[in-house]
Order: sequence, then structure tokens, then C-alpha cells
Amino acid sequence: MSLSVLTLVRGRRDHLVNLMQSLSAQTRRPDELVIAFMQETIEPDLPAIGLPVRALTVTGQALPLAKARNRAAAAAKGDTLVFLDVDCIASPTLVESFERAATSERGLFLGEVLYLPEGAATGPLDMERLDAVGIAHPSKPSIPETGLRREPDAGEFWGLSFALRRSLWNRLGGMDERFIGYGGEETDLAARLDRAGVPVWWTAGARAYHQHHTVHIPPLNHFGSIIRNARRFHEKHGRWCMTYWLGQFAERGLIAWSEEAGEIVGLCEPDAEMIAAARQPGHVRFS
Repeated sequence: MSLSVLTLVRGRRDHLVNLMQSLSAQTRRPDELVIAFMQETIEPDLPAIGLPVRALTVTGQALPLAKARNRAAAAAKGDTLVFLDVDCIASPTLVESFERAATSERGLFLGEVLYLPEGAATGPLDMERLDAVGIAHPSKPSIPETGLRREPDAGEFWGLSFALRRSLWNRLGGMDERFIGYGGEETDLAARLDRAGVPVWWTAGARAYHQHHTVHIPPLNHFGSIIRNARRFHEKHGRWCMTYWLGQFAERGLIAWSEEAGEIVGLCEPDAEMIAAARQPGHVRFS
């Protein structure tokens, strides 16, 4: 069986190079890497990593995350698809572990992600060091030491690192491209997984390391797309997603909203000063 790794990128060349180099050190190398550049041009002079690399462009003013994932999946040749966020560095057994899972069980498979501090991924990749300095997101459950563990809540799905068979991706219809920009498209896919009775599994050995980038708390830099996509999700599923962020926006007087409300009422847009104030210092790894 063949396996493709897929990633999306806008900028973040250094992060992409680290991801690529980590794929060259896999115990089971993928059969290809597909890169969807969410920008006008393909990044030049990327390193040779000993496996086929194919690139395509998916343009759009807002981050076309759902569309880019769909285009990457359509271009991929693998029977198994491994989606890795460009911020991820793959541990040496990530591909092997996802492939073993996808050929032994039906469903969607999630890998562990450890968040790195600022500056941890400069220089040659040192997995022992990354293990030592990486920390898990406090909202995520522990990962099984071996094999798989069923996750009863499909809402735990996150798009940083996951795998599934191409046939399942096609049956689900991929991502809903009506979600444009940041937020909501992954939660929508999780809701469809749940409705279709597709099991979700935590996967031992499929560790990735999330490279540091600036965090905004709350994510006022994505305010417009979060509001639009939350409305889209409510219209489609009859409930709200991204409620934590919507609550933070409401606390700041930017919107009138509650979980029982049928609509988000926009009161004002965050200005440049508010967005700058939400930008966190370098030691903050996640929201």
C-alpha cells in the first residue's frame, strides 16, 4: 500500500524545511510529500530529501485551509493520507505508526503533538532534545504507550497531525470549502465523522513536535473568519463551534453572543491596538 504525506503552507519556509527533513529520517519513508502552497508561487530551492516532492498552489486572500487540504488530497497518489501541519516535525516512527494503524483498523487516526518553546527547532534536528523540551497541550488526553485507543468524542479531532485511508476521505467528501479562512472546518469534519459513525483513534508512536510561532489570546488576528465560520457551522449543524473564542470576544464587547443564542451580533471590529495587545510573548506555546 502507498502512503502520501500532505502539508499546507503560507510563508514559514524554515518550518517547512524542518518538516521535510524529518520525513527523510522516517523508519518508513512516505512514498511522496505533497505541499499545497497557499500563496501565489511555490517556494524555490527546497531541500532534496530522498523522496518525491510535488507542489501546487492554492490562492486566496483568506487562508484557504479547507480548499488546500482538498487540493492536496486530490493530487496525492497514496492509499493512506497523512496530514501534517507545516509547523510539525515528525518523529522517526510517525509514518510507520500511522500506516500500521490505517491498515489494521477502520477510522481516522490522531497522533500526539508536543509543543516546542521558541528557538527549539533551530539547527540540526535532535529528537531527544525535542522530546525533552516539548510539552503536550493540557486539553488533550494522554496517548497510549502501544497500539490504539478509541476516542469516544469525535470533537477531539484536530488537524495538526492525522491520517486516514483515501477511500474514507473521499467518502466523507473531504473538507467543506465553504469554511474560508481560520477556524471551523476541522470541527465540521469531526461532526461529519460522528454522524457517519467513523471511529477516531489515538495512535501510539505517531508523535509530532509543533514548532513555535506567535500566539494571540484571544485570536483577534482571525476575528473576521472565526465569526463567519462559526455562523456557517451553526447554520449547518444547529449548534456553535469555537465557543471558547466566541466567549472571549463577547467578554471584550466585540460581539453579543451566548451558547443559547441563535445569532452572533457584531458590535465592533478589533482595532490594530487590540490585536497587538493580544499578541503573546515568546514563551507562550499555545492558546
